[in-house]
Amino acid sequence: MALDTLREIYLHSTQAYASNRAVSLYGGEQLTYADFGQRVETVTEMLVTAGLGPGDKVALLSSNMPNWGVCYFAVTAAGMIVVPILPDFSADEVGQIIRHADCKALMVSDKLFAKISEETVASLNVVIRTKNLSIIAQNNHDKGSTGIPRPDDVAAIIYTSGTTSQPKGVMLSHHNLCSQLAMVLELQPVVASDVFLSILPLSHTYECSLGFLLPLRQGAQVVYLDRPPTASTLMPAMREIRPTVMLSVPLIIEKIYKSQVAAKFTSSRIKRALYKFPPVRRLIHRFAGHRLMEIFGGRIHFFGIGGAKLDPQTEQFLLEARFPYAIGYGLTETSPLVAGVNPSIVRLQSTGPILKGVKARLEDINPISGEGEIVVSGPNVMLGYYKNPEATQAAFTPDGWFRTKDLGAFDKDGYLYIKGRLNNMILGPSGENIYPEEIENVLNSHIYVADSIVKEEKGKLIALVHFNRDELERRYKNYREEIENRMAAIKEELVQYVNSKVNKFSRISGVVEQAGEFEKTPTHKIKRFLYNKK
Repeated sequence: MALDTLREIYLHSTQAYASNRAVSLYGGEQLTYADFGQRVETVTEMLVTAGLGPGDKVALLSSNMPNWGVCYFAVTAAGMIVVPILPDFSADEVGQIIRHADCKALMVSDKLFAKISEETVASLNVVIRTKNLSIIAQNNHDKGSTGIPRPDDVAAIIYTSGTTSQPKGVMLSHHNLCSQLAMVLELQPVVASDVFLSILPLSHTYECSLGFLLPLRQGAQVVYLDRPPTASTLMPAMREIRPTVMLSVPLIIEKIYKSQVAAKFTSSRIKRALYKFPPVRRLIHRFAGHRLMEIFGGRIHFFGIGGAKLDPQTEQFLLEARFPYAIGYGLTETSPLVAGVNPSIVRLQSTGPILKGVKARLEDINPISGEGEIVVSGPNVMLGYYKNPEATQAAFTPDGWFRTKDLGAFDKDGYLYIKGRLNNMILGPSGENIYPEEIENVLNSHIYVADSIVKEEKGKLIALVHFNRDELERRYKNYREEIENRMAAIKEELVQYVNSKVNKFSRISGVVEQAGEFEKTPTHKIKRFLYNKK
């Protein structure tokens, strides 16, 4: 069935799946599609009675909960434009986004309301509390109206940065989002009996499109946690919910691999030797895969991983464990998916082929490596950046294809391999293209490493490393002095580990310890520019 706007999805699902469970909070409230629809109508009426109408912008700053989706559809199904804001933006950034987007209303959860200034509240027609859908403040009592959105109308504006001189608000149309869902369903069907466990922020396009809009379109159920997805909260939830589908970022599954598999089988010299023997390693991974399926509740058939490149060792484990993982590649500007696989067609370190309906090509190709910048065309590509024509023009080629600024290469079967960011590439002494992300993937696969950055200093590659102190203390029997005394040897071990796994021109010359955690963006990517300056 062709559903070309979010309003059409909303009307179809609330009618066709009225008695199905739609969204719920783990250990809390559960809404059927009929309940969901009633709440949407209630919130829409709140906006209309505060003077809002078609095309008006409504900010949504909330933690994950059933009412997040209620608020999202109350805005978009009524012809208004939703502005989801990342919870990790600072108070100043939140205020700037609300002003830049010309928002007339705000829907906010209790903890995040502290980021909203009195001046911002006073500038808005209405502020609605997402927890119980009550009105916190209303400054306008004029009668507004609803509208029926058209496919090419803007549905959402999503800000990928907060305090730059010209904020970049990605404008996604109803057609962008709806065409994305149709393309993904060809790759991986979703049915009404599926149960999604949502652990990523809904304000991310990845989770919103594939972890919320997709199941809602198909009449499936989505369950939210009311706390961060740490091991102590996630594991009992998975056993009880028994999800069939989950979306994740690499960090979560990499932590599971490091702590539950790698740590156990590399704790002694004998175990390390056995683990390096491929038949033994595969047997260990197969056994661990059975255990992993049990941890996830035994029913999971799709575990999607996106947002960053997955560590090769972790992926090798998932592949040999026969765990149903899948990799995808995309950006906020592409709604988000560009390429992807389902668990039956994964290939190590590839994001899979380009989605049907999307076109991609490489520009400025390196004749030796075959790598170039990925540029994309398709119905999922954004309309542009809100009130930022300069950035919009720079984001597209002369013939209208979107510049991803990611470097990649295709194999003979059309599988895409991401090499790194164009802006991060380091030119080697003989003209080689060096991708720091690939070296960092190797670094981060080491049991002692929590996070890392590779940069160039005086013609040499240096690794700035934030060590996993918990693992070091566990390995060295909690004797902190012994760790300090052995740090030089640990760094040298790390250098040898990396250089044994990368090509000649990507070898690092040394390791420098980063004392605290790296400073990161609201999307949890390291602010690389801060450390390249040092």
